[in-house]
Amino acid sequence: MFFKNFRNKKVIITGHTGFKGSWLSFWLYTHGAKVIGISNSIPKTSNFIGLNLKKKINNNFIDIRNLNKLKKLISNSKPDYIFHLAAQSLVKKSYKDPIETFSTNSIGTLNILESIRNLKKKCTVILITSDKSYKNLELNRGYKENDLLGGADPYSASKASAELIIQSYFNSYLKKNKYLRVGIARAGNVIGGGDWSEDRLIPDCVRSWSKNKKVILRNPNSTRPWQHVLEALGGYLLFANKLNSNNQLNGEVFNFGPKYQKNLKVIAVIKIMKKFWKKIDWQIKKKNKKNNHYESKLLQLNCKKAKIKLNWNSILNVKETIGMTINWYKNFYNNPKKVKSFTLQQIKFYEKLMLKKL
Repeated sequence: MFFKNFRNKKVIITGHTGFKGSWLSFWLYTHGAKVIGISNSIPKTSNFIGLNLKKKINNNFIDIRNLNKLKKLISNSKPDYIFHLAAQSLVKKSYKDPIETFSTNSIGTLNILESIRNLKKKCTVILITSDKSYKNLELNRGYKENDLLGGADPYSASKASAELIIQSYFNSYLKKNKYLRVGIARAGNVIGGGDWSEDRLIPDCVRSWSKNKKVILRNPNSTRPWQHVLEALGGYLLFANKLNSNNQLNGEVFNFGPKYQKNLKVIAVIKIMKKFWKKIDWQIKKKNKKNNHYESKLLQLNCKKAKIKLNWNSILNVKETIGMTINWYKNFYNNPKKVKSFTLQQIKFYEKLMLKKL
C-alpha cells in the first residue's frame, strides 16, 4: 500500500496536537515517517497525550502567526511533505473571537505559503481548509470544487479567505517553483475518538452521558455529512502520495466527504448512538433570538472528482462511522491508559478496508 512511501520521509504537520493532527501524526509515525509537529500548545484534553506522541516525534511549539519562527523551522527541516491542519476550528468560538479566528486561519495559512515559496527541495504540500469554505446557499446537492466560496460566519469566512490567499500564492509564486507541489483538501464534518472540543455533538454527548446527564441539543434538525476522521485523513494521505508523483495534480482542489446517505440530521445521529451507548438522554435547547448566531442547516459535498482522479471513496457506512466513534469513547472511559492500543486497532482495521478498495 502507498503508506510505505512515507517511511523515513520528513513530514511536517501543523496543528499536530489537535484532534485530526493527533490521529495523522500517530498514523504516519506507525509507518516510519519522521514527523515534525508544529502547534502553539498541547490542549489538556488532547488525544496527543494519550498517544504519548511527545516522546515519539519532533515537537515544536510555535504559533503559526509568527512568520519568522515558522519560516526558519520549515527551512531548517527540509520537509518532504507538509500537511497544514492548524486552525481555530469552532464556529461558535469564531463569533466570540473573530480576530483570533481570522488571524489563525487566514494569516496563519498565508505564513505557511510565505514560508514554502522559496524552498529549494522537493516538497509536497496539502493545505486543509473546510467544507464551510463554500458559500452556503442551503442547496439540496453536494458542493463541487468549482462552486463559489464564501462565509456568513467568521469561521467560514476565514476559511474562504484562506482559500483565496492560497489561489493567489499558487498562481503568483508556487506553481513557478519546480520543487513544490501543492494541493487543497476540503473535508466534511469529521467525527471520531479523541475529539474533546466544546460545542460539538459527539464530545458533548459522551461528556454528558458518562455522567448520566442530558445532552443539550442546539440544532436537532441540522444536516451534516458525518465522516470518520480516518476517512478524511486517508484522503489527505492518498492525495499527497499521488500529488508527489503526478505534477498534473499540482494546484488542484479535492473534496473529501461521505456518501450522501450519511448526511443525517443531528437527531438521527443521536438515535443511532443509542445502539452503542446504553443510557442516553437529551434536551432540545430553546432558541434565544437575541444571541442566535447563524449556523448552516444543510451542507454536503460532491466527491466525484476525488473518486475519478484519486480513486478515493468513503468506505465506512453510517453505523460503522458512529459505532467506531462511540466505541472509542467507551474504551476511553473504561480504560484511559489504553488510548494508544485501541486507536492503533482502529487504524489497522481501516487500513484493511482501504487495501480492499484501492
